[in-house]
Amino acid sequence: MMPDLPSIHALVVMGLTVVGLYLFSREWIPIETSGLLILVTILSLFFIFPYSFNGNPVNPIAFFITSFGNEALITICLLLAIGKAIEVNGSLQPLIGFLSKSWVSHPKLSLLGVLLFGAFFSAFINNTPIVVMLIPALIAVAQKAEISSSKILMPMGMATLIGGMSTTIGTSTNLLVVGIANDMGLETIQLFDFVLPAVMAGSLGMLFLWLVGPRLLPNDPPRAPKKETRIFEAALYVDADGFTDGKTLVEIQEKAGDGFNIEKIKRSDSLFVAKIPSIVFEAGDRIYVKDTLENLQEYQELLGLSLFEEEVAEAVETEIGSEVKLAEVVITSGSLLDHTTLNAQQFTNRFNLLPIALHGGKTGAELTGDISLKTLSPGDVVLVQGSSESIDNLKTNANMLVIENETLDLTRKRSFLPLYIMLAVVVTAASGLLPISIAAMLGLAAMLIFKAMKWSDVGNAMSIPIIMLIVASLSLGNALELTGGSDFLAESFVFLTQAMSMGMILSVLMLLMALLTNVVSNNAAAVIGTPIAINIAQQLGAPPEAFVLAVLFGANMSFITPIG
Repeated sequence: MMPDLPSIHALVVMGLTVVGLYLFSREWIPIETSGLLILVTILSLFFIFPYSFNGNPVNPIAFFITSFGNEALITICLLLAIGKAIEVNGSLQPLIGFLSKSWVSHPKLSLLGVLLFGAFFSAFINNTPIVVMLIPALIAVAQKAEISSSKILMPMGMATLIGGMSTTIGTSTNLLVVGIANDMGLETIQLFDFVLPAVMAGSLGMLFLWLVGPRLLPNDPPRAPKKETRIFEAALYVDADGFTDGKTLVEIQEKAGDGFNIEKIKRSDSLFVAKIPSIVFEAGDRIYVKDTLENLQEYQELLGLSLFEEEVAEAVETEIGSEVKLAEVVITSGSLLDHTTLNAQQFTNRFNLLPIALHGGKTGAELTGDISLKTLSPGDVVLVQGSSESIDNLKTNANMLVIENETLDLTRKRSFLPLYIMLAVVVTAASGLLPISIAAMLGLAAMLIFKAMKWSDVGNAMSIPIIMLIVASLSLGNALELTGGSDFLAESFVFLTQAMSMGMILSVLMLLMALLTNVVSNNAAAVIGTPIAINIAQQLGAPPEAFVLAVLFGANMSFITPIG
C-alpha cells in the first residue's frame, strides 16, 4: 500500500530539495549562490521551527554546519590539490606528446591510446586537469590529420568519465557516495572494491567510443586556425597624432575598406557619438568593432589605432619587455573570472597581461563598455597579450583553459615527482594502511615540502562552486534522513516497483540516477540518492551495497548534456 505522508518538516525539506535541484541546473544563478541559499534556508527552517528526533531537539547549527567538515569533502579538496600539482608540473605531457606524434602514422591505435590514457588516469586523478592538458594537443592533432576535432575530443571526454567510475577516488561523486554509505553504518568500501564491474561495463563503453562513436559525430571541416574563425569584440583606441586622429568617418571607411564595420563610437565614459559620415575622430575615442583577430590587427596597423589604452600598455610593457605573445583565455565554471569582471579581479596587475578583445561564448552578450568591466561567463574567451612567463603564470594560477598556441611544447622541463607521490597515495589507501583522507593529506604535505607546488596552487585548485554544492547537498540529504523524508521516498519507490524483480529494481534506480545527473549536478544527485537507496535496500531486505553502487554508477553517467 502507498505509504502515509511524512511530517511537515519532511514535506518542506522534500520541496526544498526539488527547488535546490532546479537551481543547480540553472545557469543564470551561480552554483555557489544556490548552495548558500539552500544552506541558509535549511538552517533558518530548523531554527525557527525546531525539530526533535527521538525526543531530543536538533541543533541546526551543529547538525548542518558540520557538512563543511565532512571527510569526503575534505578528501575531494585534497585530491583536487594533488591533481593540480600534476597539471602544474606537466607530469603527463611527455606521454600526451607521444600519443599526438603517433597519430599521423597510426590514427586508430592512437585514438585508442588517448581513450585508455584518459580513462586510466581519471581513475586516480580528477578528470578536469586531464582534459585541460589534452585539449590543446588533440586540437593540433585534428588539424594535422585534417579531421573534425569533435571526433577526438568528445570520445576523450567521455572516456575520462568511464575511467572515473572504477575507483572510490575516481570522481568526487564516488567519494561522497562511499562516505555517506560509511556514515550510515555500511562497511567501508575500499579503493578497488568495485573495479571489476566497472571495467566489465566500461570496456563495452570504451569499444563503442573507439569504433562507433567517431562515426556518429558530424563530419565538420577541420578546425581552422583560431584567428580565422573566432569573432572577437574589441575596442580600438584612437591614438594621438595617429592616422585616425582628426579624420572623418568617411575617410576612415575609405581607408579601411567595406569590411570595416563600426558598431559604435564612444568619446567619454558616458558619451556615445552618432555614426554620421561627418563625425571627426579625436584622440582617446573608442571604436567598437567585431571581427577576426587577423582583421583587428590589420585595422590597428592601417588606421593607427591601438587594441589597448596607452597608459595601461606602458605599465605592462615596462615589465614584459619587447617580446609579447597572444593567448586565448577560455572562462570555465568556478574559475577566477567566472561571473565576475577582469577589473574586479585586478587581472592586468595580477597577471601582467593586457586583455584586448572578447569573444561572447555561449551568452553572445554585446560589449557595451570597457572589456575589463564586462561580467564574464563560462564559455567566454578573452584575448590577452603578454610575455611567455606571464601566460605560463596564468595557466597555473587561474583554473582556466589557456590556449597560447595549438601545439605542444615538449621542451619545457617536466617533473614526475607529483606522479610518484600520487602513486604512493593510491598504494597506501589500496593496501588499507591508511584511510584515503589521511593518505591524501600526507600526499599534499609531500607536494608542498618537496616544492612540487605552492600554497597559491592549492588555493587555485579549490573550487568554491563544488564545495558549496556538496555542502548544500549534504545538508539536504541529512535533513531528508533526519525528518523521515528518505524513508517516505524509499517506501514510495518500493511500492511503485513491487511487481519487478530485484535486477529490474536496480536497473530502474540506476536509470533514474542517470537521468537526474544529466539535468543537475552528479554530486547533488548522488548525495541525495544514496540515503534513499540504502533505505530501499533495507525495506526489501536486500544487500545495500548493490543499491549504493547503482547510485554511484548512475550518478556518474553524465554523458547526455553539458550540465551533467
